[in-house]
Amino acid sequence: MSDPGRLLIGLGLLLLVAGAMVLLLGRVGLPLGRLPGDFSWRGKHTTVYFPLATCILISVALSVMFWILGRLHK
Repeated sequence: MSDPGRLLIGLGLLLLVAGAMVLLLGRVGLPLGRLPGDFSWRGKHTTVYFPLATCILISVALSVMFWILGRLHK
């Protein structure tokens, strides 16, 4: 039963690091969530928000990071 516990701790630490990076990048000047290409629609009683450009940027960054880690692992 220790493996699921370790997995949860690892995921928690990963979320903590990701949250700290988002806060740090916001203070540095990279407006994650407010990039050109992030769509928002405000209705009378609802707001729909889809950060398309931010998702693409994060996807590219993670792809590069995992590619580098894969090359180092060989």
